[in-house]
Amino acid sequence: MPRVKKTSVQNKKPTKIATSRRGGTRNDKMSIPVYSLAGLASGRLVLPKEIFGGKINEKLLAQAARVYSFNQKIILASTKTRGQVKGTTAKAWSQKGTGRARHGAKTAPIFVGGGVVFGPNVRKVNLELPKKMKKAALLSALSAKAKDQEVMGLTGLEKASGKTKQLAKLLGKIKVGSALIVTSEKLNNVVRATNNLPKINVLPANQLNAYEILKHQILLIEKNALGKLGGK
Repeated sequence: MPRVKKTSVQNKKPTKIATSRRGGTRNDKMSIPVYSLAGLASGRLVLPKEIFGGKINEKLLAQAARVYSFNQKIILASTKTRGQVKGTTAKAWSQKGTGRARHGAKTAPIFVGGGVVFGPNVRKVNLELPKKMKKAALLSALSAKAKDQEVMGLTGLEKASGKTKQLAKLLGKIKVGSALIVTSEKLNNVVRATNNLPKINVLPANQLNAYEILKHQILLIEKNALGKLGGK
């Protein structure tokens, strides 16, 4: 009969649980603290791994940031053509007998004060990013914020009074200076309260983009808005 090796229980080493720098387990990185409108801790919120635990594509994030920032610019340089310049329509000199080339108007581009040929005009130039790349950039930005532990949750924003003092007190208690507040829908009272707060912006979940996420240091997500992020 084949011999059976006996193993002692004492030789087995206890399994180690990996911990994060802040003392919690690795799974704790996917949960964020939630604060009430008064700035008090109100439990924790688990972040969906398919949204906040994806691979971070730094090249795509740089491309998305360039596209979003460029689309906010308007080229204001403007020149006038010979048809737009105000000037006399009289013939510059006689058609013949002067020895010079014939000219019909002083508004021609070769004269001082004349029009400009192929000059710049006020225009809006847009760069386009495909839908799949937009969504991938958004998920990369959300995953980057979650990895750096720069995501917090908020609850009770629909009860905000619209006063700047109330929201400033909340941000002071949780020690946030630059933040993007993501709401489930457009909340005019929250937008009105942040108008006088520098580096604080509000966006509904359906308008969230990678550029606005990377632009701010902290991402404050309303508890009800978390379920609407996956539909982007």
